[in-house]
Amino acid sequence: MKLYTKPGACSLSDHIALRWIGKPFDLQVMDAAGMKTPEYLALNPAGAVPVLEVDGWTLTQNAAILNFLADAFPESGLGGDGTPKSRAEINRWLAFLNADVHPAFHPIFGSTRFLGDEAMIEKSKDNARRKLRGLFERLDAQLAGKDWLTGARSIADPYLFVTLRWARATQVDLSGLDNLERFFDRMRADESVAAAMAAEGL
Repeated sequence: MKLYTKPGACSLSDHIALRWIGKPFDLQVMDAAGMKTPEYLALNPAGAVPVLEVDGWTLTQNAAILNFLADAFPESGLGGDGTPKSRAEINRWLAFLNADVHPAFHPIFGSTRFLGDEAMIEKSKDNARRKLRGLFERLDAQLAGKDWLTGARSIADPYLFVTLRWARATQVDLSGLDNLERFFDRMRADESVAAAMAAEGL
């Protein structure tokens, strides 16, 4: 297996999952220029990370890669306890992170620059921060009484960690969300998480 990642991007979640699984893999850390080369665009025409190569097969899209890893290595427990209900709960929160939380960051990351009006751009960023506060409140409530998002460690947890890193870096208000703070500290103290971050230069 070979994972293409960019420091701190959503691909960090796949990187963490691979280290939790503990099987050998190669890592290619990309930058913005490298993701626009013809060679990389042949792997992913979107010019984005992550990309996972497995025995000549190329897989893109973060949620797809995380689910593939859970299925390919069921002994890791990252896909649940083997029951449909367990897997559905994991996918519920993975989808929430992938389809609700992640896109909510887009204005903060620059998707509204086309407006050409600094006041309007800042307004879009403030609106995104307010929306994200509400989304993180839901995640904080889900973590009440739990160490992990669905009760047991899963493929959803690294994605949550990545979005929390983004939130902290972009001044999203996380005050009072103590369950999320405890989760973040637990992840940061994890040896595999620390190794993944060090390998990406974070």
